[in-house]
Amino acid sequence: MIAVIDYDAGNMLSVVKALKHLGQEPVITRDADAIRSADKVILPGVGAFGDAMNRLNGYALTEVIRDVISKGTPFFGICLGLQLLYDQSEESPGVAGIGALKGSIKKIPAGEYKKIPHMGWNSLAFPNKGRLFDGIDEGAFVYFVHSFYLEAADRNSVTATCDYNVLIDASVENDNVFACQFHPEKSGAVGLKILENFISI
Repeated sequence: MIAVIDYDAGNMLSVVKALKHLGQEPVITRDADAIRSADKVILPGVGAFGDAMNRLNGYALTEVIRDVISKGTPFFGICLGLQLLYDQSEESPGVAGIGALKGSIKKIPAGEYKKIPHMGWNSLAFPNKGRLFDGIDEGAFVYFVHSFYLEAADRNSVTATCDYNVLIDASVENDNVFACQFHPEKSGAVGLKILENFISI
């Protein structure tokens, strides 16, 4: 069973719809036992870092997520779900994240031609091609919507990057933990392949 964590952060239904298209029957839940017993867990999300952490803490889900990750369950953070896996974000100073991975969440700098937020399609480069991108060619386009970006401390964990005023770490893989800044569920055939690759892990 794939558990999609429900913490009122939006974007769950589009993830569920994509998973169902791939023949899965995901469960949207905030039940700790259901999440801990799931075969795979997905943390989607859009919105602000601080608000999201307040909701995760309020639903007592932060420790559940840490438990799931520590026991080796395949875990996938999407968009805000990627950012929440880190210690903190410039978006919400003083708010502690889940802390499963090390790195900095920073505001995308302004550029002469590229507006913030980064919204739309961008191509990926694969510095260390990970399991999520099996069967996907470098240069594939995926869909982004974000104003803050990851700069990972462990460069070996970075499996995809893109350029938008700055080098953005677009995807990471660390043992059983996977995360994408972009939205695979909104990225057409490429995104479905990424989700399919996660399902097969």
